[in-house]
Amino acid sequence: MASLTVENYVKTIALISDRHPAGVAVATGELAQAMGVSPGTVTGMLKTLSEASLATYTPYEGARLTEAGQRLALMVIRRHRLLELFLARTLDMTWDEVHEEAEHMEHAVSERLIDRMERFLGHPAVDPHGDPIPAADGSLNEPKGVPLARCRPGATFRVVRVMDQDPAFLRYLTECGLDLHAEGTLRENRPEARAVVCRLGERDVALGIAAAEKVLVDAR
Repeated sequence: MASLTVENYVKTIALISDRHPAGVAVATGELAQAMGVSPGTVTGMLKTLSEASLATYTPYEGARLTEAGQRLALMVIRRHRLLELFLARTLDMTWDEVHEEAEHMEHAVSERLIDRMERFLGHPAVDPHGDPIPAADGSLNEPKGVPLARCRPGATFRVVRVMDQDPAFLRYLTECGLDLHAEGTLRENRPEARAVVCRLGERDVALGIAAAEKVLVDAR
């Protein structure tokens, strides 16, 4: 079985890779920032992953997961996202609370328990943040969605995914009324002012462009 550290590294590489164009390596520096460690520590771990055939590492370029590394990463991501949803549905934890708890639990639960949890939850497609939950066979269906910041004025929308799980950011979205599945209308999109204005129910909410880029919506 892979160690906790190995699982954390392959999961983080996979999550960063998802934000990159296909085939682009994950740089040592961005992996170090995401893991909260020094670049030297990352370099040493990438060599370990390479020796275990979980990743390929090229100095001054970065790392890519191998097929085995990708399978392991998806397994860890599956555990994490199912745990988040389980905590939200059964213990009424808010979406800004579940991420940290799932981080602690994801390395300790068995695949048998995770499979039972998935059946109990009704084979869900996404977690509380709208992130897709990998199937037991490793397949993953990415939900469709465009950043709110790129919608045209007058478009109606429904929030389908949030790309930043920082608790403070999620609490801010809740205060704005932009929880998962929230519906509204984009009233203004002003790139020059670095802001968008949404109509949510009976009130208007202004959101910075950087924040609106992290909120994916189904827009019409």
